[in-house]
Amino acid sequence: MDDPVFKALADPSRRRLLDRLNHRNGQTLRQLCAGLAMARQSVSKHLAILEAANLVSTHWRGREKLHFLNPEPINAIANRWMTRYDRARADAIAQLKDALEQHAMNTCFVYTTYIKTSPERLWSALTDPAFTQRYWGVSLVSDWHAGSTVTWQLPKDVTIADERQVVLASDPPRRLSYTWHTLTPEFFIAYPDTQETMARAADERRSKVTFDIEPMGELVKLTVTHDDFEPGSVILSGVSQGWPAILASLKTLMETGEPLMPAAVG
Repeated sequence: MDDPVFKALADPSRRRLLDRLNHRNGQTLRQLCAGLAMARQSVSKHLAILEAANLVSTHWRGREKLHFLNPEPINAIANRWMTRYDRARADAIAQLKDALEQHAMNTCFVYTTYIKTSPERLWSALTDPAFTQRYWGVSLVSDWHAGSTVTWQLPKDVTIADERQVVLASDPPRRLSYTWHTLTPEFFIAYPDTQETMARAADERRSKVTFDIEPMGELVKLTVTHDDFEPGSVILSGVSQGWPAILASLKTLMETGEPLMPAAVG
């Protein structure tokens, strides 16, 4: 799985496109072409190679196709060698941190990963509270019908329930979407060190997360889109760093039976 990534990164023009997305994520083809000494067709071909290598994810907004830097392959390469080469580990983590921090400058987060499982089993992993507890540290409780509420049961015996915390779309085992959780007084009591930052986040409009599941032979392509953030969102800054860890843990749990890391609150 690493070879397409290395081949894609070997071309300086493709690295330049990734740099542009790292600087400002969620650009259209026209925006990426601006200021580049490359024909539109060449840019389109380079983007196709980057997308095939899973280094770029795409998201349609109306008739516009937006392109996002996807850190998953970088994260996977770092995980492969980080226990063997300390310098490579430090460099990879630093580069990944820089890439993820750029997501906080945008109003949408898109993450794509491939898991060796079935769509049905992945759907269960996203909706079974006992399963989400193992890789996420959060039990999500709902009947998962559109319009139903979603209750979050966090560590420290914190329960987050709100009538606006609902399922937006449910099409098992292909698509699931729900509004993001509310920052309740119980949350602030349990996590007092987050109060200053989260107090600002509590005033933001509610965002939403969407999981798209697509079978690809023995693998399943999982695309997570977290959007509807306000510009400069505090919540986006947190989830853009949290999602890669959560989904890496999910992937490892489903493929090996053990989560990659201790589960953490999203």
